[in-house]
Amino acid sequence: MKTLIKNGMLIDGTGAPGTPGDLLMEGERIVAVGRLESPHADVVVDAAGLAVAPGFIDTHSHSDLEVFKEPELAPKLRQGITTEILGQDGISMAPLPQQFISPWRKNLAGLDGDKDDLDWTYGTTENYLNLLEKNGSGTNLCYLVPHGNVRMEARGLGSGVADAAELRRMCEILARELEAGGFGFSTGLIYMPCAYADTREMVETCKVAAKFDVPFVIHQRSEADTIVDSMHEVINIGRDSGVKVHFSHFKLCGKNNAHLFPQVIALLEQAKKEGIRVSFDQYPYVAGSTMLGVILPPWAHDGGTDKLVERLGNAEDRKRMVHDITHGIHGWDNFVAFAGLDGIFVTSVKTARNTDVVGKNLVQLGEMRGKEPLEATFDLLREEENAVGMVDFYGLEEHVKTLIARPEMNVCTDGLLGGTPHPRVYGAFPRVLGKYVREEKVLPLHEAVRKMTGRPAAVFGIEGRGVLRPGNYADIVVFDPATIIDKGTFTEPRQFPDGIAHVFVNGAHTVNGANLDTTALAGKVLRKK
Repeated sequence: MKTLIKNGMLIDGTGAPGTPGDLLMEGERIVAVGRLESPHADVVVDAAGLAVAPGFIDTHSHSDLEVFKEPELAPKLRQGITTEILGQDGISMAPLPQQFISPWRKNLAGLDGDKDDLDWTYGTTENYLNLLEKNGSGTNLCYLVPHGNVRMEARGLGSGVADAAELRRMCEILARELEAGGFGFSTGLIYMPCAYADTREMVETCKVAAKFDVPFVIHQRSEADTIVDSMHEVINIGRDSGVKVHFSHFKLCGKNNAHLFPQVIALLEQAKKEGIRVSFDQYPYVAGSTMLGVILPPWAHDGGTDKLVERLGNAEDRKRMVHDITHGIHGWDNFVAFAGLDGIFVTSVKTARNTDVVGKNLVQLGEMRGKEPLEATFDLLREEENAVGMVDFYGLEEHVKTLIARPEMNVCTDGLLGGTPHPRVYGAFPRVLGKYVREEKVLPLHEAVRKMTGRPAAVFGIEGRGVLRPGNYADIVVFDPATIIDKGTFTEPRQFPDGIAHVFVNGAHTVNGANLDTTALAGKVLRKK
């Protein structure tokens, strides 16, 4: 089957301005790009007035478990995403030793959800990737090996610093899992058990990632009050290990911390001057989304979710939590301090009995339950066994614009797919093209497309994708630069964007206007070579 896209504006993903032309694909590959003289084609798509670009690459995705529930991954395809990178924030699906399945599912639930009828006994990254292949997916899937899973296999879920033997074991496990085709090594230093690691642990494990020439993808230890110290730590890790550093969802949290922004930018420049390879991804909003349990101090999570639930039922432990949240702990990102109780909203719960609080902030939660907001929040986390999602409002629009224009930046969704999600799940990429390119002219169209395609492909070593080039895979998005925009809001986020005309995944025509082929499942599980 040959498909011709004709009369479009070809924006090839390299950063070059768009040029009028055609694109011919055969099977799953691109065979010709440019001014084509009446080529034979079985299917012809007229792209007059439209842009033709490589399929977008979401470098921070949380589809790890959702793909087993809704394998077509409609929110991603309908915004032009054809490739996603799973395994984020240091806590994901594999490796997963048998003895940790139960506590790990609870730990993961607030971020990626849960699924009872999934066979959780796969154990390794290799077997997880095989399970993904058997399941099928609408998008191509890459995987980062998560630090928390590696640490759990080596030394369990407890706090404390790894000893020499445990650290050697972590490095062995990481190497084994990267051999299975991992595209990087991720950590989330606000999530347990990753947060218990010291800098030495990160340097030694990152030396393994450096040997495999894959990036270290990090939700850094602080994105708020102590972000400067945190960035120094990350830069030191990059310097001492030789690893490529990629900051996840780079931002500065807390309007009270705006004075730190110039130092944050200066540290990016410092790293560049030192020759430390730094990149970052960003979603184009001033609110984030994660598991509600992160509002609790790190000690509360020691030993895993079961221990957390016990502490939430203990009056003395709850008093200590209130104290730490109220007064803070140095080096810990206190979400309540930088977002406020009225700026944190519940987005998802596990059980039916608490669905009435979805969409409510923590002040409203307290009013509904007739308790102080923190006490009501502790009750909710205990009843839901920590499987609660949230949205938190933290930032400034001027910072979003500055970071979008930075050369290190590429676009991501960081989309949690359950409950009433953050609107970025449905609209992050169209929002950049509509709001920040067309309306606010923060950057030109061809540069924005590069930040969604060629740049992330280069950063993560995804071969054969991200650029419109003969021989590359036919991951294509056709969109209208004049109308593309996100439509989801924080109250009604499940709205597909305007302006996406066609999406092809490995040559399969999966999105055609308002129609999504839910049976195609044309995505592939990709493995780093």
